Amino acid sequence: MLSVIIPAFNEEGNVRRTAETLGRVLGENNIDHEIVFINDGSSDKTWKIMKELAEKDKRITALNFSRNFGKESAIFAGLEHASGDCAVLFDCDLQFPAETIVEMYRIWESGGVDVVEGRKKSRGRENPVYKGFSLLFYKLIGSGSGLDMQDASDFKLMDRSVVDALCRMPERLTFFRAMSGWVGFNTEKVWFEVADREIGSSKWRPLQLVRFAVNNITSFTSAPLQLVTAFGVITFLVSIILGVNTLYNKFFGNSEAGFPTVIILQLLTSSIIMFSLGVIGYYISKIYEEIKQRPRYIIRDIVSQREDKDKNG
Repeated sequence: MLSVIIPAFNEEGNVRRTAETLGRVLGENNIDHEIVFINDGSSDKTWKIMKELAEKDKRITALNFSRNFGKESAIFAGLEHASGDCAVLFDCDLQFPAETIVEMYRIWESGGVDVVEGRKKSRGRENPVYKGFSLLFYKLIGSGSGLDMQDASDFKLMDRSVVDALCRMPERLTFFRAMSGWVGFNTEKVWFEVADREIGSSKWRPLQLVRFAVNNITSFTSAPLQLVTAFGVITFLVSIILGVNTLYNKFFGNSEAGFPTVIILQLLTSSIIMFSLGVIGYYISKIYEEIKQRPRYIIRDIVSQREDKDKNG
């Protein structure tokens, strides 16, 4: 059985359409499946529609968070409540093509492949600034972690063994897109075109994207900490050059009053120190979040006709 995991935040216009599309595509291809919807603290009718669907269709499970915990938490809630022999992550806005799930499933079904990873042929219609920011983000993640993150997405089909491995990972600050690559296993790629969103708009705002990028870079790689060392080396080299220049001017009588070199050095080293302390402080805050051992999410309601899910509820 295939579990389709769908996090949603304020997607009242897409939930029913997504369930119908998946039911039709997977049904036509005789794929036994379940759909696990996760309502991530939506303020619209998203949960009401999910609940209605779950009450009518035994293949649908609906989870309702007590508040908004973020997409990463919703993904892991879906993984932990999935019952299938394999599971696939799917976006509620239907920008991932449902037909590609069939291709992924057939590859997994043939054996020998544990992860079928969806890679984007193109990013669709996208703001050039956002596109450039995304490319820089994945390049930083890739260089810091050693993983190939270019054109990566959350659209992945995983064998039960991979799902179980991810669920056993204890950290609270998660980045599914990188963690699913870090665990290893035999992986094959399929390419897909990102469809345009037909209903609603993206819930991501510029400040949220920056916060998302910083959180995920610091939670999955220590590369920013290495910047502190790099800045130290650069400052040392600049100090040597300016020191030699100052001695040269003094011995040859060209030294100027006011010690401009000293002022420049002071400003440079102070800014480097403050930046470095900020990076270190951010990592300390991440350690603080982890050691509190709070749950990734809190589920308020579970609606399902499956007996195993009723027990969880």
